[in-house]
Amino acid sequence: MGTLYLVATPIGNLEDITLRALRTLKEVTLIAAEDTRRARILARRYEIETPITSYFEGNKLTKLETVLRALDTGDVALISEAGMPGLSDPGYELVCTAIGRGYSVVPVPGPTAPVTALIVSGLPGDSFLYLGFLPRRRSERRRLLAEVAGEQRTLIAFEAPHRLRESLADVEAVLGDRALAVCRELTKLHEEVWRGTVAGARAHFDEVEPRGEFTLVIGGASKEHERWDEGRVQAALGELLAQGVSRPAAARRIAAASGWSRAEVYRLGLRTQ
Repeated sequence: MGTLYLVATPIGNLEDITLRALRTLKEVTLIAAEDTRRARILARRYEIETPITSYFEGNKLTKLETVLRALDTGDVALISEAGMPGLSDPGYELVCTAIGRGYSVVPVPGPTAPVTALIVSGLPGDSFLYLGFLPRRRSERRRLLAEVAGEQRTLIAFEAPHRLRESLADVEAVLGDRALAVCRELTKLHEEVWRGTVAGARAHFDEVEPRGEFTLVIGGASKEHERWDEGRVQAALGELLAQGVSRPAAARRIAAASGWSRAEVYRLGLRTQ
């Protein structure tokens, strides 16, 4: 039985690849790639002649058996468009199925955008919570942010350029004006790290058109985060209830972020019905 290698590839600069990754990509019998165009650019750069097949979000289930059959006769490398496969990219289903069927699964570590952004952000890196891509819908995005509002660990999230301004507005509305680093085009020619506060970032990107790929690094809640005023609690409660969240669940979420007890939030909701 072959081995499934999970190979990290550059997140921007093509020189950011390990010698082990290059050797693995040359020695396996098949490369399953999220983006075959990007994979071939890398292959041409380093003279990798291994066959490449597509394995992306739209075909990951139909291609699953194809990749597993290839493992019956040789080793396979899974790569994402950039960074570590399986981290906000296709790979989870393949890894779980391969493990379940007894194939060996081996990581070949390397570049990854969340950690790269964290270490350059200037924010605490001893403990963090990775949120992946922020939800596209505003209601879902605000719901997620409300769930982590009381989280004291540093938060890391991806965002697309056309949603950056809206997301920054939601971060400020739900989490407050926290310390923030906005990391753009990491390791690429136009790499930029903007450091400041959420309000400052909103002002900056109101003047500068967001372009490229963004990773947000957001400061965690302070140990004694400010208690919300009654109006803010009412507004948050009304929004969650309008989304269909039950009153007890809404009270629990808001209590975690607001400095109010769950009973206080619940009673306020009953009083303002």
